[in-house]
Amino acid sequence: MQDPARGLQQVKVGPGEHHVSGLPDLVIGTVLGSCVAACIRDPVAGVGGMNHFMLPESRDGAWGKAASSLRYGNFAMERLINDILLRGGQRGRLEVKLFGGARLAQDNLGIGERNASYVEAYLQAEGMQPLVRQLRGGLARRVLYRPVSGRAFMMLLPHHAAQVMAEEARFGRVLPRRLRPGAVDLFG
Repeated sequence: MQDPARGLQQVKVGPGEHHVSGLPDLVIGTVLGSCVAACIRDPVAGVGGMNHFMLPESRDGAWGKAASSLRYGNFAMERLINDILLRGGQRGRLEVKLFGGARLAQDNLGIGERNASYVEAYLQAEGMQPLVRQLRGGLARRVLYRPVSGRAFMMLLPHHAAQVMAEEARFGRVLPRRLRPGAVDLFG
């Protein structure tokens, strides 16, 4: 299969980050383990985006001594939707695709399940029905999303669970010091 991002500008979204765009030749990508990514767009306004959150919710958005609220689903979902609305989207037209929430080895806290359940409950409370729901399971995923067309591509990563778990743990330790948006790379 040809890489769906080939020749397109790509934005990588890591834990605690999001990106919204109306550029037709842009792909937003991430790799998920127990984290969840919501891909949301307004097809009429031609704008959409992706978030990537690590834990279901927080009252104050604090993580250790730093405030980085987008690591939490309740803040990440509101921010993504609001940024789409600020760019001309309308709540009633939003299309949603969900990915992640895996139960990787040694996840004794059930974080993936909690993230998946949270995002489903959030959307239900908001009156939104996801078009795609690729949640739970035991494998990491790579997700690419074209925010203008709404096309999403997902690849299961059966041999990457330990690597994704280590990466998620590393982000949990360094995010209080690193709070910048995702880098932009040309994919090709």
